Amino acid sequence: MSHNELFARTELLVGSAAMERIAASRVILFGVGGVGSWCAEALIRSGIMHLTLVDSDRVATANINRQLPATTLTVGELKVEVMKRRLLEINPEAHIVTMPMIYSAETSDSFHLEQYDYIIDAIDSLSHKVHLLVSASLTDATLFSSMGAALKMDPQQIRVTEFWKVRGCKLASALRQRMRKDEKPEKPFLCVYSEELLSNKGEEVLPDTDEHGSFRKARTNGTMVQVTAVFGFTLAGLVIQNIMRH
Repeated sequence: MSHNELFARTELLVGSAAMERIAASRVILFGVGGVGSWCAEALIRSGIMHLTLVDSDRVATANINRQLPATTLTVGELKVEVMKRRLLEINPEAHIVTMPMIYSAETSDSFHLEQYDYIIDAIDSLSHKVHLLVSASLTDATLFSSMGAALKMDPQQIRVTEFWKVRGCKLASALRQRMRKDEKPEKPFLCVYSEELLSNKGEEVLPDTDEHGSFRKARTNGTMVQVTAVFGFTLAGLVIQNIMRH
């Protein structure tokens, strides 16, 4: 099966010149969980040929309700490796690089952000997210970021706006508060977010650590796939639309 056959329907919509730009674009995605995994799938199905996946986590049973790489058969495997297998089944010609690492101030130089056309942030850790957003804003790459997708059920409330204009999102508020004290991003960037905010109704039954020793957050909130996937698909859509405009 040829590359042209795989993306024939996409090329009908966007044209051959745009397909060439999509195929040539280099993308790095931080986080392949409930948001990032669906973003990765959409990017590859849209014709992206150069994708780097960054995530240190292994699949846990509690991921199965919302994360693409998580099934009862993949529990315990590195998420980035499960994703790579799947993405290469979709397009064997794609160049998928996996980095099972945590992005942090200490590891940031390992990722060579300046090599990419697009940087996508889908990570949860507040301090790491701040550092990534500030560092990415210093490059020539186009940056897109996911705000909080937990405690939401209605995909129709998902929106896109510039980071400093995001409202009703506790994660965005916490990020801005941290940035005002430390460093701010050097350029504007778009975020996917939702103002919907529900409360947990059930009792938390997760163990103190995720299966296989993955670090568990101090607070765990309910999350559902119809929201996290739309967040991820929207991020991928922002990348493709940006390529179309250039």
